[in-house]
Amino acid sequence: MRASRLLSILLLLQSRGRLTARQLADDLEVSVRTIYRDVESLHTAGIPLYGDAGHQGGYRLLDGFRTKLTGLTAQEAEALFLAGLPGPAAELGLGALAAAAELKIEAALPPALREGARRVREHFHLDAPGWYHDGDRAPHLPEVAEAVWNKRVLHVLYRRWAAPSEVERTLEPYGLVLKGGKWYLVARCEGAMRTYRVNQILDLRVTDETFERPDGFDLVGYWREHLVDFRSRLFQGHAVIRLSPEGRERLRDLMSSAVISAVDETAGVLDDRGWSTATVPIESLTHAQTEFLKLGAEVEVLEPAELRRKLAETAKALAALYAP
Repeated sequence: MRASRLLSILLLLQSRGRLTARQLADDLEVSVRTIYRDVESLHTAGIPLYGDAGHQGGYRLLDGFRTKLTGLTAQEAEALFLAGLPGPAAELGLGALAAAAELKIEAALPPALREGARRVREHFHLDAPGWYHDGDRAPHLPEVAEAVWNKRVLHVLYRRWAAPSEVERTLEPYGLVLKGGKWYLVARCEGAMRTYRVNQILDLRVTDETFERPDGFDLVGYWREHLVDFRSRLFQGHAVIRLSPEGRERLRDLMSSAVISAVDETAGVLDDRGWSTATVPIESLTHAQTEFLKLGAEVEVLEPAELRRKLAETAKALAALYAP
């Protein structure tokens, strides 16, 4: 967004001093020509910004000029990173702080930038959860977030898939991740990093014990590696299927991106009815059975034989259930 880029130019010059148009362009990943236009807009808005020519030249703000964030508190500064996400900020218990911080930033902006920021807010809205899921209902999320901020050890009762289904764990909470409307806690447990669904925490106690979070811990990097590992372990086999033209279209709304990509890459020559054969990854026989049933009679599983048998049994049971 252009308004955001103009503010970024101001903050870069304020924090680093003199910068050339090329340096600004590289930092903001735009062209030098775009920087020239943005600097002209800042001049027009009354920002005391000037450029020096020559080898040691560049753009500078007039000495003493600072953007003013009047009365910004430490807590509001933390909430700034969620100012564009009012829903998640409210879930973390930071809704009021994020709103207050946003108002103070808006009041501190020059009129031209303020109007641009207002237009962005009026024209764009992020709704992260899917159409058929409203996201997590995680009553313990604010307490977990407080423990993350304050580096407090958590003692939790956690529900998991494997038996025993309810276990007690002592966690050092390193960070929270919101993905697909669901909150995940990244924490150290018994010397190893683990990921926990926050809405599966049945009970918790925030202890008085603190822990040291390593300075070099990269939450974004850890999560990226976690996703790669998760996806590598997710699919346990493959299925050979036949798809009708309608089934292939419906598949794009009902199946995972991995299955969709596999169909696009492996679909063979169409037969005289327009059906095609493809090889797709599956998580397990039970999961695959549920997924393929979504396509009804628009898909036929050829292999593995056990999956084909399971679907045939389900079809027979449905036919008996709905028979006149």
